[in-house]
Amino acid sequence: MSVIVVEFLTLDGVVEDPDGSGSTAIGGWAFRHGPEAVAGDKFRLGERLDTGTLLLGRTTWELFAKLWPGRTGEFPDRLNAARKLVASRTLADVSGWRNSALLRGDLAEEVRRHEHDVIVIGSIGIAQELGRAGLVDEYRLLVFPSVAGAGRRLFEAPADLSLVSTTRVGPAVLSTYRTR
Repeated sequence: MSVIVVEFLTLDGVVEDPDGSGSTAIGGWAFRHGPEAVAGDKFRLGERLDTGTLLLGRTTWELFAKLWPGRTGEFPDRLNAARKLVASRTLADVSGWRNSALLRGDLAEEVRRHEHDVIVIGSIGIAQELGRAGLVDEYRLLVFPSVAGAGRRLFEAPADLSLVSTTRVGPAVLSTYRTR
């Protein structure tokens, strides 16, 4: 079992509000590069969507549950069919997006017990908490040629990572790093 964190990122390390849905002053920086820049399986998850489990926070799940269920095609079909765990203290119902279930109990403990790969998409707080707990095995970061100047960053403390690969993906660069 691996824990993989996938994030859109600016050159200055900001992960907050890449699509503008958070209505922040810096929001929408990834989408300024056109819809193709963010469409499809940019993080090269492939079959992991079939065999793994997506782990989403409430905000990301609510956004995705509005966007993805009505979409079709190879990537949307895989994303919609994937198992999803939602970490939330406030949601009571996650039936709005197929194969979603609420994560009960301590986040780190539940992830440690999980039998499949866990893929964290967005969900900055969850990614940070799992990183602090030493549970993240891999980061897949799609770095856009934008500088936000302010906003939440993925890494709160120094980290030494090992570069696995880099690939140009449209206007961005997909960099994969391992933690161990």
